[in-house]
Amino acid sequence: MQPSTATAASRPLRVASIKAPKLLAMTAMCLTFDSIQRTAIKLRDNTLARAQRAVIDVLKAGPVPRHVAFVMDGNRRYARSQGMHVLRGHEDGFLALRRVLEICLLLGIRCVSVYAFSIDNFKRSQEEVDGLMHLAEVRLLELCEHGGVLQEYGVRLNALGKIDLFPPNVQAAVRRAEELTKDNDKAILNLCMPYTATDEIKTAVESAVQDALKASQTPAYVVHPDTHSPSGTKRSLITEKDIDDRLMTSRVGSPPLDILIRTSGVKRLSDYLLWQCAEDTQIQFINTYWPDVSLLDIVPIMLDYQRKVWCT
Repeated sequence: MQPSTATAASRPLRVASIKAPKLLAMTAMCLTFDSIQRTAIKLRDNTLARAQRAVIDVLKAGPVPRHVAFVMDGNRRYARSQGMHVLRGHEDGFLALRRVLEICLLLGIRCVSVYAFSIDNFKRSQEEVDGLMHLAEVRLLELCEHGGVLQEYGVRLNALGKIDLFPPNVQAAVRRAEELTKDNDKAILNLCMPYTATDEIKTAVESAVQDALKASQTPAYVVHPDTHSPSGTKRSLITEKDIDDRLMTSRVGSPPLDILIRTSGVKRLSDYLLWQCAEDTQIQFINTYWPDVSLLDIVPIMLDYQRKVWCT
């Protein structure tokens, strides 16, 4: 019985000695495949980056808008289409903001305005609002910290809207972000939040009226010759420029709005920059959800802008 016992005991060793080389070979093949895959991805990304820069360089050879605004629409529908939680859609929307902002800066666009949060958005579910507040608090500072895209390109951040409607922690993050970028002077990012154009215009008109009333009480005040009321009492004249100068975008040094872009296929302005886009602004609607927006969506808009500039 002893020989048979020895033979039985040796079988696992013999089996192991046969499998070990195969296992090593398979492991080496997997490692080689992973290396090849990583190299291929890196080459693809490098090729895409070079192609993108080449396209941007071509576009920069023509007229470039000074101020472009975005209605960042479609985060929730994007999330639902991907089977994700709505807040994940907003997170991907923030990544799209960084990507699109960098494209604009590389194109030489001096000012970018984005509709980040409407006053009406407070009517959404408490879970979504709380998630957006947390995202704003965390990502605002990430944008502005050393090494962030705003510092890299010298962008000054302005928060335009009724900031006092935000929770104290978000208000603090907004003020901190503005403080970190206040000395940047190469470009401007206007985060409109919480914002509506109706509120902006109302605030500008109120400011113009108050300033006119104060000016009317000064000895050096000059009344327009055609501004007498029927009763003979003089009244001040508030002009369109008075209101324009008091808009939130004007107060932070933004140039006139050249292009307004709304994503996700919805064709309405949703109470955004209504005064600014009332005259010479080119309004563009694209079907892409905001988190998916890329240079491919920007190129046709830029070409259309350049064509119209050259034709005038």
